[in-house]
Amino acid sequence: MWKTALKPRWIAGFVFAIVISGVFVLLSQWQFGRSTQPEAPVNPATEQVQPLTGTLEPGDFFHGTDADQMVSAQGTYDPAKQVLVPGRLHDGKTGYWVVSAFAVSGAPTLSGVAASPQTWIPVARGWVADPADAGTPPSGTVELTGRLLPSEAPVPGTAAAPGQATAVSVAELINYWEVSSYPGFVAATAEVANGVDASAAAVRGDLLPLEIGPQPPAQKINWLNLFYSLEWVVFAGFALFIWWRLVKDDYHRDLEDALDEEDGHPEDGHPPVEPNQHQQPEQNQQKVQP
Repeated sequence: MWKTALKPRWIAGFVFAIVISGVFVLLSQWQFGRSTQPEAPVNPATEQVQPLTGTLEPGDFFHGTDADQMVSAQGTYDPAKQVLVPGRLHDGKTGYWVVSAFAVSGAPTLSGVAASPQTWIPVARGWVADPADAGTPPSGTVELTGRLLPSEAPVPGTAAAPGQATAVSVAELINYWEVSSYPGFVAATAEVANGVDASAAAVRGDLLPLEIGPQPPAQKINWLNLFYSLEWVVFAGFALFIWWRLVKDDYHRDLEDALDEEDGHPEDGHPPVEPNQHQQPEQNQQKVQP
């Protein structure tokens, strides 16, 4: 069969089948890429700083549309209300997030037995490699700017060490600090006190900025495009199958022609008529009388 496949016309046919298959594979990759594209790009409106008090309500659910929003607030830190969250990475190194409680000026207060006179929000101020380098938050009135993020879930079955929390979890921190809080936290980008930015991004030191950017929307699979990508792969294989089938048919025709030549068949395909040696004399012949 290899002799048939090496005929010039089938070599050209094989090259053509390879080209067609390659085009189909590229179309499959294109369809597969489209099947995992995010539904929408990052919303540029999240980078426009909005007042925290007009964006999120304390005691309410954290709405997905509020995530990643840059917000600003005025208030004060309480140095006694600060925890470290271990197991956080920064440039490949494991360390701690420094999270401080921030009393928001002008924020609505909650009612209830356990409600505090002020409404607070956790602020992730930066990252440190050593807990001793955490320091204290800026004193006095602070103009806070940062990215609003939803509360994390506490780590189940894990007891936090003294002065630490398992996660930036509002449910965990309000019990630790005994305060009323917003249902989210802020990753600080600026902390202006007395006209000077004292944040980790502005002051060089052991406290490093978190630099949390806007998160892209979750990717969803477009099953129709995924089906198309698989379909193009099938087409690529089918192009090679068609070439192989045509070569196989040609090979069988060559075999049949060779067998016909060995049997001595003429070109018309009918076998020659051989005389019958046992042919009887014709009935109409008359016997000669003696």
